Amino acid sequence: MLRRYVGFVKGVSVNRLGKAGVVLTTSSLVTFVLLELARAAGAFTNAYGGLITYLTLPLLFVIGLVLLPIAWVRQKKATGLSTPELIERQFSPAEKRLPFYQSPLLMSILGLTALNVVFLVGASSRMLSFMDTPHFCGTACHSVMHPEWVTYQDSPHARVQCVDCHVGQGIEAIIDSKLNGMWQIISVTFGLYEKPIPTPVRQLRPAQETCEQCHWPSKFYGQRLKEIVRYDTDSASTPLYTTLALKVDAGAVPHESGIHWHIAEHNEVRYVSVNDDREVMIWVEMLQPDGSYKRFVNEDLDMTVMSDVSDAYRVLDCVDCHNRATHVYENPETAVDARMRKGLIPRDLPYVKREALKAVSQEYPDSATAMRGIEEHIQQFYRSEYDSLALVRQAAIDSAVAGAKHAYRRNVHHAMNVRWNTYLNHIGHEDDGGCFRCHNESLVAADGETISTDCSVCHEFATYESAEPFEFGGLWGSSKAEYAAIQPVSAH
Repeated sequence: MLRRYVGFVKGVSVNRLGKAGVVLTTSSLVTFVLLELARAAGAFTNAYGGLITYLTLPLLFVIGLVLLPIAWVRQKKATGLSTPELIERQFSPAEKRLPFYQSPLLMSILGLTALNVVFLVGASSRMLSFMDTPHFCGTACHSVMHPEWVTYQDSPHARVQCVDCHVGQGIEAIIDSKLNGMWQIISVTFGLYEKPIPTPVRQLRPAQETCEQCHWPSKFYGQRLKEIVRYDTDSASTPLYTTLALKVDAGAVPHESGIHWHIAEHNEVRYVSVNDDREVMIWVEMLQPDGSYKRFVNEDLDMTVMSDVSDAYRVLDCVDCHNRATHVYENPETAVDARMRKGLIPRDLPYVKREALKAVSQEYPDSATAMRGIEEHIQQFYRSEYDSLALVRQAAIDSAVAGAKHAYRRNVHHAMNVRWNTYLNHIGHEDDGGCFRCHNESLVAADGETISTDCSVCHEFATYESAEPFEFGGLWGSSKAEYAAIQPVSAH
């Protein structure tokens, strides 16, 4: 077998170009097999190695195959020989004995062609499978995707494949994603991408093809109890509890309320936003029972902006609110609170919430400087203000430093110009974002009606920043009076 292969290789190597083709095909195939064995043994797992194995080597293999017929054409022109004459010259009589269909030469051609097909099909399949893994998506373009990779691993969808949301279902989706991926490779290679990556991502497949493969409106019913814990900036970093009942219904008739009312089957909300950024609404329309649409226009905008608006509207779906469903970035206070609740930042250190928040909120030119600055700020505070405590609680102080650094590294990525609050989360209503993009008094219909700002449409409070978490006695128990007292506060 080896002798036959060597003889065939010598025969097709009609000139330098042919020899280059043989070297490329043979070396890329052998290297591919060796790397696959190393990967199977667990000795080779790097994403860049995967790019070499599944993209570079098959490409070199195909280039080598293409060079072989080109070499023969050039050799025929250079010698003036026909194809049968060139075959007669290049191969031994034993290789080309008649009849041709029984000759070793034909068997060699058919065998190597079959091997080529198997290799290319197998390599292509492995390439597609490898490129669909989260590890590839997050690490192959390390500097670009590092912020998204970090947040993905700490997200509610950390066990969901990236392609399930970013590609979707069907052949058309796969083809579109691969074409888009080719442009991404070019962008990364030549530095054509923006820092930070702009949002919203408009290439996402419709929510019906992605989100609703696991979630759909008929699953949203009843209420969900949610407890939010934040810590005060006093000496004891006092925990403050907010407990509320979220109405996650899709607005079943006749109860026209619930967080998922917007995507119920019998409802439709559509809108146009400034610069199509889905932040500042120009107008919002809601489907009416008679099939018409009621439009609410933003009276705070200049009319020149209104006149330039095209008729291209967007129908509201899952990602208009769940815009950070996976790649969730925290604001500084939320980040510190979360690590205090997990015990990464010890709460029994005096003023630890205040000082950790100060440390992570400062502007730093790069990550290394930030790590030094966070440690110096916290350590210096306890050495200067609580010198005796610093001697006996150094381990706790070190833990606070580590927790604050973790909060910073998780959310701030200097290489991609991602800072605190670069990517806003529209779930909820921080500042004027989220729900308040539409639920505000600036959007007014022709009859003077505004979109509801009644907080009880979506949730009801049991406690609001209380020193004690809500205790179940009845739905509201003894906290009902407290709930009524904080209602005006919750409307802001």
